Amino acid sequence: MKKIRSKFWAIALCVIAAIQIAVVSCSDDPGVDSYYTSSRKYAADYLKGDAKFSEYIKILERATGEYDLRLVDMLGTYGHYTVFAPTNDAVEKYLMGRGLSSVDELSKEDCDTIALNSIIEMAYFTTDISDGEYPKSNMLEHVVSVEAVQEWDEASQDSVVSLYINQNARMIHADDSVANGVVHTMSDIVNASHELIGTIIMNNPACSRYAEALTVTGIMDLIQQNYIDDTYGWATDQDRIDSCTWTNNKLCIPTAKYADGSGGEYDNVAYPVKRYFNYTVFICPDSILEDRYGITTLEDLEAKAHEIYDPFYPEDANVTDRKDPRNALYKFMAYHVLDRWGSYWGLTCYDGDASQYKLSHNFNREAYDICDWYPTLLPHSIMKFSYPYGSRAGSGNRSGGLWINRRGVMNGPDSRGGWAPGVRVARPNEHKMRQQGINGIYHYVDGILAYDETMRNIVCDDCIRVDGTTLSPDFMTKMTDGEVARGHSQDGQVYGTSYNTSTASANKNRSIGFKPGYARNFTLSAQTHMHVRARTLNFWSYEADEMIFKGRYDFTIKLPPVPQGTYEVRMMTCVGFDTRGIVQYYLGSDPDHMIPQGIPFDMRGNGESLFGFKDDKSFNNDQDAIQAFDNAIHNIQWMKGPNCYASGVRDEWSNDATTFRNQNNTIRRVIGTFTTDGKTDQYLRIQQKMESDNNELNLDFLEICPRSVYNNEYYPEPIL
Repeated sequence: MKKIRSKFWAIALCVIAAIQIAVVSCSDDPGVDSYYTSSRKYAADYLKGDAKFSEYIKILERATGEYDLRLVDMLGTYGHYTVFAPTNDAVEKYLMGRGLSSVDELSKEDCDTIALNSIIEMAYFTTDISDGEYPKSNMLEHVVSVEAVQEWDEASQDSVVSLYINQNARMIHADDSVANGVVHTMSDIVNASHELIGTIIMNNPACSRYAEALTVTGIMDLIQQNYIDDTYGWATDQDRIDSCTWTNNKLCIPTAKYADGSGGEYDNVAYPVKRYFNYTVFICPDSILEDRYGITTLEDLEAKAHEIYDPFYPEDANVTDRKDPRNALYKFMAYHVLDRWGSYWGLTCYDGDASQYKLSHNFNREAYDICDWYPTLLPHSIMKFSYPYGSRAGSGNRSGGLWINRRGVMNGPDSRGGWAPGVRVARPNEHKMRQQGINGIYHYVDGILAYDETMRNIVCDDCIRVDGTTLSPDFMTKMTDGEVARGHSQDGQVYGTSYNTSTASANKNRSIGFKPGYARNFTLSAQTHMHVRARTLNFWSYEADEMIFKGRYDFTIKLPPVPQGTYEVRMMTCVGFDTRGIVQYYLGSDPDHMIPQGIPFDMRGNGESLFGFKDDKSFNNDQDAIQAFDNAIHNIQWMKGPNCYASGVRDEWSNDATTFRNQNNTIRRVIGTFTTDGKTDQYLRIQQKMESDNNELNLDFLEICPRSVYNNEYYPEPIL
């Protein structure tokens, strides 16, 4: 077959979703092999019962993996598995390529690699994953991607749509349902590359300018370093076992309960078995550099870097060593890199392509762009990611999708008149080169990214709302199951249901815990427990997730960087439960000498008892009275919750929804202010003041709001 990699995906997706197949003929009848079947057998029995998988079974019988588990036996028990099963012809082709004549000549390590690459411990049908990467890695802990390709079939003399796994193995029969998952029949053995993200970038001829710049600055060496943290470990083997599973009752942690024990949930908390380091790189292709900027050489790119950064860093303008972080080219390239895993759909909480419920329906997107903010490898710089509403939410013919450093709402300026068009991130199916390595991912962008005057003075001249689950890159780093902590699935569900049971085996509230010392940007005392909750749409939590701190906690957060100026810091939280604690806040640029902010905050009360909460309806739509009330409570360090978000399972946004602004338990505490030169780190310390190990703090999001927004006499701060 000849592959034709064209932009046909919208049609292909409709066809695949309609009949659940891997190969779609353009003739009237796609053929019996295209339809999925159903079986009561476990995957192992299904494979053993079909002679065309006999060689694959031999490989499975010899494979045990890292934990000495015989994989063929594992596939014969209860669980959830996706199996990319190669036929005997596929195995023979693989053996011939290695100069071998029999499976018996493969080493035990060879069998482990083939088998572990072919299994994901979650069931994914072709209608679940249509293009891009699978949410979970395979059992070798490598990313698995799927790609739809239109190609000409010489045998049938017809055009077909095929699915390829990791670009090399074609599905020739898909979606055979078995009792413990799904089996896909493959034309080739699925290979998983061991290449790091830097190697992937260097192998792409369309990225030669950025690849060269990453190399000469030394940033390429950084993203090519060992991605496993060898210091991460456990005191004993039993300590690891007890702390890394969701089946241990001692890890069912109660949250948000009343004095009589009712309400709230128990969170099942597990800890990562290993700790990795990931990177996300944004690449402006050579063609765009030449067409839009006239950049054809490394020297041209360096001149552009000086143009952008010398005015802001005049003291560094003459630094010529390209490996020096003060060098302009180094700054330019460092701003294109994040120290976390940023998949296209993971850089914001927008989930418009999700197959089940949609978190995006919980936002009033006609008034507010779904967005998130992240630091970059350029010290004291920040980057904004937006997923605006509307098919023309851009400029010119650059429409829809994910944007970087954009300010506005829908198709134009926001309510304060702010507008910056930003740079568009290409969807995964727009470019057919491989984009994932074992330690990171890269994306094409349609312009250069810069921490320039537009970014600092326009985009950042807004309330910077930072979700708690993004505050550490470790919350967005691939774990051994292939997922990140932020938005981690619950028993295979994107949005789980909360459970009020302390029996671990019956509890699906799966959350990810982090040990002190192993979550960057956080310093935790030994008495501090911290975990990131999975998303549940019914949570009273912005973006459906939050962080939980428990015990006699005392922790310090390095705040996200912001430009020069004076800022107000706020924390969004859910109050009104008896298990909430009493906390003291501190701010400062020296984490060892921080300044207390106000009096301790007792989170056990609700909005009425804390500041005399009133919802907007009580003011009979009198905007002046609403504004006066907001000003009054702000003066005593309170704000109501955001008006752009409402919890619950929704088919679409409704303007009648009870938003967090009009709930007396979802509120913001105004912590205090700081002034920065834009080149100095700032810290927030939160300390539990109760003599109890059972109280908790839920940290939903932080806001870092510039004085031009919270104290503007012409434009009151939007209630969003």
